[in-house]
Amino acid sequence: MNHEHYMQLALDLAQQGWPKVAPNPMVGCVIVHNNTVVAQGYHEQYGLHHAEVNAINSLDTEIDPKECVLYVSLEPCSHHGKTPPCADLIISKGFKKVVIACKDPNPLVSGNGISKLKQAGINVIEGVLELEAKTLNKRFITFFEKKRPYYILKWAQTADGFMSRTPLPANKTDNKISGPEAQKMVHALRASEMAIMVGKNTVLLDDPSLTTRLVEGKNPVRIFIDRNLEVQDAFNIYEKDAETIVFNGIKDEVREHVQFIKLNFDVNILSQISDKLVELNIQSVLVEGGTTLLNDFIQQNIFDEILVFENPNLKFGTGKKAPQMNLVGHFDQVGEDKLYKFLG
Repeated sequence: MNHEHYMQLALDLAQQGWPKVAPNPMVGCVIVHNNTVVAQGYHEQYGLHHAEVNAINSLDTEIDPKECVLYVSLEPCSHHGKTPPCADLIISKGFKKVVIACKDPNPLVSGNGISKLKQAGINVIEGVLELEAKTLNKRFITFFEKKRPYYILKWAQTADGFMSRTPLPANKTDNKISGPEAQKMVHALRASEMAIMVGKNTVLLDDPSLTTRLVEGKNPVRIFIDRNLEVQDAFNIYEKDAETIVFNGIKDEVREHVQFIKLNFDVNILSQISDKLVELNIQSVLVEGGTTLLNDFIQQNIFDEILVFENPNLKFGTGKKAPQMNLVGHFDQVGEDKLYKFLG
């Protein structure tokens, strides 16, 4: 039996759940009988049935689970959360063989699901397409293994390495760098992450909305750092179209859709922010600037991906310099822009 083939089917199914399953992981499940897929399912939305439940529910009642192999891209849960334990369901249905891509790093599971299956006499095969499964759930894995969100740093720059003109032109379009295709891609990226972060100066100078208005998708939680609470209520970042978190040095307060979280600015800020975001179960953050904030993440090596959009046809000559990256080698063409990708 080709375990990799069937596990790849499960991984492909799992991907269909993103981003509606967040903060849960993407999981797919395939049930095979006599080398034929007879049932399948995936975790479709947070709070709804898990992949194993959906697959088992779609299995023809005339097919005996004892004669089937169940493939699942992540270790079955063993605890009561929003839904009952999937490991218990698999056991109760009588499956005798289960193939798993990778263990669940969540301490509530973390090997307990596999142990429960084995104790019930089920033949468990682990590690099939494990790397692919971990890559698919990179946000979830990073959150539990590194105890911080998955950070993606993103910025746009001109061919001569500037992020913005200085002083800022009265007409904002004179400061625009990326083309429409790149802008739409960034909005899709926002829709796929749980939160988006900027610094105070970006808010004061650009007054961004930080929404997904160019694509269909949920607005991410907006996060910005404003030590002395200089950003007034009239700025777009306080609009009610998304939740907003303000890390500051003055107060803890919740006001409708806005949460103010007080930090100690005399010690490492990014470490405190990461700890607070873990408490809030925010597993992924798109960091869009400005230069100071991006450089802080880079210098402290707190990032998982860097995405740099370069407009090769535009030069500012002077202005605010982008973080220094070696933009050579492979890039993806996004309209007229070049997209360079780096991994942490």
